[in-house]
Amino acid sequence: MKNVNAKLWLIILPLLFCVSLSSAQNTISVKKGYSPQIGTTVSMLEDLKSRVTRSVQNLNQDETDFLLDKEANRVGALVLHLAATEKYYQVYTFENRGFNKEEAQQWEAALSLGGNARERFTNKPISYYLNLWDEVRTETLRLLKTKDDKWFSKKVKGGSMNNHWAWYHVMEHQANHMGQIRLITKRIPK
Repeated sequence: MKNVNAKLWLIILPLLFCVSLSSAQNTISVKKGYSPQIGTTVSMLEDLKSRVTRSVQNLNQDETDFLLDKEANRVGALVLHLAATEKYYQVYTFENRGFNKEEAQQWEAALSLGGNARERFTNKPISYYLNLWDEVRTETLRLLKTKDDKWFSKKVKGGSMNNHWAWYHVMEHQANHMGQIRLITKRIPK
């Protein structure tokens, strides 16, 4: 019976590998309702957010609040940092300004991270941070739908970057922190 099982696995494993490769193939495409370049960027932003979300959504409270060392940031704070960065670029690119006083009070600690964030962002479930990011993303998607590729190529008022580069930077920022989040979650004691 052992030989039969071993032979069966020799047949099944390559098939599973092929299936996993075919399902791992993703595409970047223009999201419906957006201009071509914005829609492509939206596709990439949504893919990154989905991957970050999948990597943290099942964390328990101890895992969400885990500190790798005394200078590190908690996973929850990092997710909120992604939301805060996206929120900043919303007001920067759509309204040509930085945070106002009320927005700064809400988002500045998450944007800056560090000691203040370590103290402030704890004892909340991962869903709290993901829900805030969902709210920010919903607004980003709504606002991007109102713009076209001509707007995307325009420079941000008073800045050296165009709107496309600004949203590329948001995406790049998310990819960088996705790696950091995954490193932290792999270091959480079992």
